[in-house]
Amino acid sequence: MAEVERPFLVPASEEEREEWIEAARATPGVNVPRDALANIAPFLVRPGSLIGVAGRAGRRALVDSALRRVVTDAGDMTVLAVRMHGVGGVVWGNNERISSAWHSLANPSGVTEEQRALARVYPWTTTNGEGQEEARAALQSHVASRDELIANVQLAVEALARRVGHRPYDLQQDLVLNGQQEPGLYVAQQFHLDESPLEDDEGCPLHPSDHWGWMAVRGNNRTKERQEIYQVHSSEVLTGVPLKHLGGEGETLVFDPVDWLTRLSESLNEEYATADGWEPDSDLRAVRARRIAVVEAHLVLGTTTPRRLYRIVQMSNRRDHVHPPLEFEQNDRSRSLARSVLGAYVAEGLLDERTAEVLSGSAPVTDLSGAPSDATVSELRDLRSMRLLEELFPTDRHKQFLIRRALSESPPSQLSAPEVNRRARAWSALTSESYPKAWNPRIGEMFQVGEVRAGVQHSRDPLRDLLARAEEDEEAFEELVRYRAAHWLAAFGIIEADRGSLTGQKADEDDGTEATRVRRTVRNQLNALRNNSRKQAVAVLRELAAAMDAGDRTPRKVTKSGERLVEPMKIAWFNREFPKETGKRPNKPKISRTHPPEPTRSTTAWSTPDPEQADVRAAAQPPTPAGAPEPLPVFAMPPERGPDPSLAPADVPSPASPLDQLAEELKLQVTRLLDESRRARETLDLMADKVREGDIRFAFSRIQAEAIALEIPRALRTLRELPELVEALAEP
Repeated sequence: MAEVERPFLVPASEEEREEWIEAARATPGVNVPRDALANIAPFLVRPGSLIGVAGRAGRRALVDSALRRVVTDAGDMTVLAVRMHGVGGVVWGNNERISSAWHSLANPSGVTEEQRALARVYPWTTTNGEGQEEARAALQSHVASRDELIANVQLAVEALARRVGHRPYDLQQDLVLNGQQEPGLYVAQQFHLDESPLEDDEGCPLHPSDHWGWMAVRGNNRTKERQEIYQVHSSEVLTGVPLKHLGGEGETLVFDPVDWLTRLSESLNEEYATADGWEPDSDLRAVRARRIAVVEAHLVLGTTTPRRLYRIVQMSNRRDHVHPPLEFEQNDRSRSLARSVLGAYVAEGLLDERTAEVLSGSAPVTDLSGAPSDATVSELRDLRSMRLLEELFPTDRHKQFLIRRALSESPPSQLSAPEVNRRARAWSALTSESYPKAWNPRIGEMFQVGEVRAGVQHSRDPLRDLLARAEEDEEAFEELVRYRAAHWLAAFGIIEADRGSLTGQKADEDDGTEATRVRRTVRNQLNALRNNSRKQAVAVLRELAAAMDAGDRTPRKVTKSGERLVEPMKIAWFNREFPKETGKRPNKPKISRTHPPEPTRSTTAWSTPDPEQADVRAAAQPPTPAGAPEPLPVFAMPPERGPDPSLAPADVPSPASPLDQLAEELKLQVTRLLDESRRARETLDLMADKVREGDIRFAFSRIQAEAIALEIPRALRTLRELPELVEALAEP
C-alpha cells in the first residue's frame, strides 16, 4: 500500500531544536538573542541538518555552507539560509513600500484619526555580567496594548493589499502554481506591551506580556500571500492563533508556536489526504498550500554593529527601490530614495544616527540638534524640511559623490533635469511625513537644473524671522516662496501638481460647486506669488503657518492688504487672486483678434504651444456671434496662407526653411509624446483607484492586458533611438 503523502511538516523534536539553538549561539558572528532563536526554531525543517561536527572545544556550530555575510552601506550582517514552514514570518509595518500608510513620528502635530503611528524601533539590548548594556542582533519596540499591536500588523497587510495593482501578475496564484522561487529576509523583533495582560478568574494572564516575531524585511508580499493561502493572519502568527484556524473550533488562542504549528500541520495533512492529488483550482487550503509547504528563507542571526541593525536591514532592501523590480507608489518610492541617501551619509560618518532618524521620519523633530524648546509646529516642520533639502542637494563634495552613488546619477556638472526632479520628489515626499497627509511628491519639482547642480544654499534664518521681515526684505520673501510655499499650499490642498490635462485638475468654488479648472505647474504658481501683491502673498504664507500652529486648521482667505477673512482658502480662490497669466515673466503681449497674427515662427502651424497658457486661452475664447466669421486660432496659422498684403515688404519676415519647420514639428511631436505618456499613467492610476474602491480584483481581461502591454516595448524601442538620431543631426 502506497504511503500517504504528508507535505506539511510538524516542528522538530525539542532535543533537535535545542541542539540547533546551542549550535547557533556557538557560531562566530551570531549574536541574536536566545529567545529569538527559540521562537523561529519550530518553523525550521530538520534544523539538525544545519549543525556541523564538533570542534576542538567539543562544541558544535552551524555549517559554513548555510551562512552568508551580507555587506551594506550601513554595516554587515550574518545570514543563515534555512528551509522554513510556509506559514512562518510576520508582515512588517516598517517596510518601505507601505511607509506612506502610517502617521510619521516626524509629524509634530500628533497622530491623526486617518493614520496610525508605528511604534519606534530600537536596538535590542540586555545587561551583561558586568552590569553594562549590550546590544544584540535583534530589534525591539514598545506598544501600548495587544490590540494595538494586532491592529498595526493588520494595517500593514491591508496597505500591501492596496498596492497589489502595481504588480504585473497575481502573486498568490503564482505561489499556488509554482511555489516560492526567491527567499525572503527575516529579522527578529520583540514587542513589549505597556499594559498588563488581562487575567482569568484564577489570576493567570490570558496572553503574554511580550511577543517575538521574525519580521519580513524582504518578501513582505510573499509572506502575506502565503499566509492568506494558509488562512492564517500574520498578526496571529505573531500574537497567537485561534483554534478554528488549526482544525478545531472556537476562538481560544494558542500562543506556543510548537503547539499551534503542530495542530496546523496535522490538520492540513489530514485535509490533503482526502483530496485527489494536487489541483491548483481546488478550494481546499491544504491543496492550494501544497507548493509552499516549505520555503527557503534567510534569517539575520548576527551583525558586528547591532545598534545599527535597523538601518542595515533597511539598506539591504533599498536598492530595490532605486532600481525597482516592481512599481511603487510615488511617495513610498521617493521616501525610500531619500532614506537611501541618508543611510549612505551615516555609513560614511557624515551624518549622525540621531539626525538621520529624524530626517528619515522614525524619530520626533524635537530630537533634532538645534531644535528650539519653544518651536511651533510650523517651525519644527520647517527645520526638518530645510535640513532634508541640504542633504538631498548638498554642497559638500563628499556628499555629492555619495548621493551620486546611492542614486546612480551623472556627475554633478552633468546632472540632468530628470535626476534633479527625482531628488526634488524625494525631498518633497520625505518632507510630507511631518504633515497629516502626504501630497503628490511632484510638488517638489520646482528647481531649474543650473541653480541646484552645485547644491542648495539658503540663509538658515529661523522661520519666524523670515516671516516677520518678508514684506520689506526681498531675499527673505524669495526664500519663503522658493523653499516653503509649494509644500505649505499643497499640505492644505490649495495647489496640486500638474497632472498633464485639465480633466485631472481639481477646483471647488466657495459654495461647493466645481470651478473652472486651470492647469498650472508648480513654478507657475510660485511665480504668481512673486508677481502679485507682496503684502497679500506674505499674508498667505503667514496664515498657512498660523493654521499649522493651530492644529492644522483650515486656512482663511486674506485680502490684498493682508487682512484675514472668515472664508476658507481654496484652489479656486488662489487661482483668482494669483492668476495664471501673472505666473510667467514677462507677460506676452496680447494679440488683437481683429487682425491675424504675423506669420513668424512663433505663430506658425509648426510652433510648440505654451503648456502654461494653452488651456487658459482656450477657456477664455469668447463664443463666436452668429453669422460672424470664425477667428483664427492663436496657435495655428494655415501654411497655405501668405503674409497679409497690407503689411509693408520690410515688415514681412523671411519664411522658415523646410528644415526649421520639420524641427519645430518634431519638437511638437515629442512634447505630445510626453503628455500622452503622462495621461496613460493617470488613466492607470484612475483605474487602480476604481478597482480599490469597488473591491474589484481585476481591471483588465488577460487578452486586454496582453494587447496593451505588447505595444509598450515596441514604442520604447523606437523612443530609445531618438536621442542618438537627434544628436547625430545636431551641430557640434
